[in-house]
Amino acid sequence: MTAIEKIHSLDKFGSRPGLDRIKRFLSILGDPQDKLSFIHVAGTNGKGSTCQLISSVLVDAGYKTGLFISPYIVDFRERIQINGKMISEQTLENAVERTFPILEKLRDEGCVITEFEYVTALEFLIHSEAECDVVVLETGMGGLLDCTNVIKPPICSVITVIGLDHTAILGSTLTEIARQKCGIIKSGSVAVTSRQTAEVMSFIEEDCRKKSVMLKKADELEIEVINSGLSGTTFLYNGTLIELPLIGEHQVDNAKTALAALEIAKERFEITNQNISSGFKKARNPARFELLSEAPTVILDGAHNPNGVEALTKAVKRYVKGDGLLILGMLSDKDSITSVKLLGEVFGAVYTVPVDNPRSLKSGELGELCREQFDEVNVYESVYDAFDAAYDRAKRENRPLVIAGSLYLAGEIRDRIISKT
Repeated sequence: MTAIEKIHSLDKFGSRPGLDRIKRFLSILGDPQDKLSFIHVAGTNGKGSTCQLISSVLVDAGYKTGLFISPYIVDFRERIQINGKMISEQTLENAVERTFPILEKLRDEGCVITEFEYVTALEFLIHSEAECDVVVLETGMGGLLDCTNVIKPPICSVITVIGLDHTAILGSTLTEIARQKCGIIKSGSVAVTSRQTAEVMSFIEEDCRKKSVMLKKADELEIEVINSGLSGTTFLYNGTLIELPLIGEHQVDNAKTALAALEIAKERFEITNQNISSGFKKARNPARFELLSEAPTVILDGAHNPNGVEALTKAVKRYVKGDGLLILGMLSDKDSITSVKLLGEVFGAVYTVPVDNPRSLKSGELGELCREQFDEVNVYESVYDAFDAAYDRAKRENRPLVIAGSLYLAGEIRDRIISKT
């Protein structure tokens, strides 16, 4: 088996919160995480964009910067990066060849390591051996029991927007989910939070008080937006003009969260306003309201829960002209009913598709959910057939086309969109 095949063979063990298994595995590897400094990021939405922005600035400032994100869009190695570039295939092969036998021995002893635990351990090992100055570390679905949370107090703990997602595991209320996300906030560190609901902000403030952790609120940063459109947003920060290529008001919030974290990082690293300007301008985050074509307008977005879908619909209303077509595929464990209602307020025609994932909602079932909300519903069993039909129609009728509902769907279709447009 290749390294990727070995990693994906662990998928059958599912996701099981808890830190004992990965701590045991990392101990055998020499606890590589203890040799690294981190900026740790948790939240429901905005984690990926926030991580990309922070990382891009640190790289521009000249620091060897590791980045760990999930999921990937096209290539698995997107998950583990150094200085903004995926690790090499050989680096991954070598790491897996050395560590997989240890994993198999632990399995024989009854300690079953999951895929996410293994990938996290690989990240710690690879970034440690590369002697990264700092690692921007994105959690998986949670925080408190997320296997990234084996690290010592980070440079700062960042909490992006918290919403209702993964409720079966993290809790059914915003406060319960916030409790899990805030598990990454550690005494001896500093915390940053994005704009939150009053309920969530109150919990974060209290959690920081209990842990004697200073809390920096990103929403209190002063910036002046100059202009905003499908090319991104330009704003002034500390007298410096910043060009943010990520599109949408929610990305401005993510930018402010990244800026707040970078202000804390300045106590450890030399970061100038020019580094911030240059780093932001170079930042990219595929499948986050990503403009892939202008004639016709084609936008790819990984929004997969009500919070993300709300941000998507706001951006569509503000930046996209015309009666748009929507290609939609979702996972069965997401709040698809609420998401479909939100999308139905913006789009008239929808093309439902399956997602290349065992948890996919069948396109027919998704189509039935859509019938009450959309004027026109087209059910497809092939993502590619749906895209070809919708794209040809968008071009013929001069209508925008948006593909959304899952980052897995985005990864499956992104190359097809690029080759077609």
